[in-house]
Amino acid sequence: MNRDYLINMIEADCPICNKVHSLEMRTRFTQGLVKGEVVDYEEIYFLCPLSDEGENEFVPADIMDENLLRARDAYRAHKRLLTSIEIAKIRDFYGLTQSDFSAMLGWGDVTVTRYESKTIQDETYDNIMRMTYVNPMFALESLDKHKDRFTAERYKKIRKNIIDRVEELGNLYLKKQEINSLYVSYQDESEFNGYKQLDINKLSSVIGYFSHFVNNLYKVKLMKLLWYADSLHFRRHGKSMTGLVYKHMPYGALPIAFDEIIYLPTVKVIEEVIYDDIRYKIVPYKEVNISDFSLEELAVLETVANAFKDYKSREIINYMHEEKAYTNTETYQIIPYSLAKELKDLK
Repeated sequence: MNRDYLINMIEADCPICNKVHSLEMRTRFTQGLVKGEVVDYEEIYFLCPLSDEGENEFVPADIMDENLLRARDAYRAHKRLLTSIEIAKIRDFYGLTQSDFSAMLGWGDVTVTRYESKTIQDETYDNIMRMTYVNPMFALESLDKHKDRFTAERYKKIRKNIIDRVEELGNLYLKKQEINSLYVSYQDESEFNGYKQLDINKLSSVIGYFSHFVNNLYKVKLMKLLWYADSLHFRRHGKSMTGLVYKHMPYGALPIAFDEIIYLPTVKVIEEVIYDDIRYKIVPYKEVNISDFSLEELAVLETVANAFKDYKSREIINYMHEEKAYTNTETYQIIPYSLAKELKDLK
């Protein structure tokens, strides 16, 4: 809980020593009390590097507000409610302002603004916002129902945005359903999924991250990177990052639904025909949103990407074949995450 990270250097007037100099902007894991419950969250603070006696850190008022929001979001995540960031993403998904989103759902003008700044929504309101994202047709019906709260021009623009999303997400929705159907036997948390239910959105973000930061990324190599990311996260924090379940296969660890997950929306797949062999190259389709990850997750992803970014598929296969998680399991057997404790050190 006492680990902290330097995230920026800022030239400012320091209230500790009353001098203008470079201050360290840092983040650390701490605890706070929200609605009577203790939650763990990432707190931002400033450190005066010139002061080595007594108190040498402080939190400005605006950062204090952000820290309070981070604590509330930690509470929301614990209660499986949408965080303020996730609510904003739903708005951005349809090109909505905060007042647009409130109006579309028939709520008060500042309801969504409050949810993104300080108020924690109840489960009913949370389900409505979540449904708006997972079902664009519900969003369209809500917009039409509250059409009178928009100007004709604004209504027309928002409606077009939603219809575009309906068309875009039709195939994606089916793909997610297909992936989830393959994981129906792994819904309970266990050592096979790393004590985490499959998180397709997180998985999509992880694949997108590797597509940006790993050279010559092909399907086989991606599958090994996913296993290393999940295994390293499990070894460090006791849970996998994505909830994928991996099998021992001739070419190394291979997740269930490996054919389906490469078509998630953060990447695109280019088929390359080399002689009679088809290779699937994974390239970025969308920008990586770093806020999709915690600092712990980013540290794991960076370690894995740096370790294998220049490896060819055959090289990472050979490297993985030496892992005890591979040598201690049989072909077609599910690889338990407990073996991640024996993971080789990545450099």
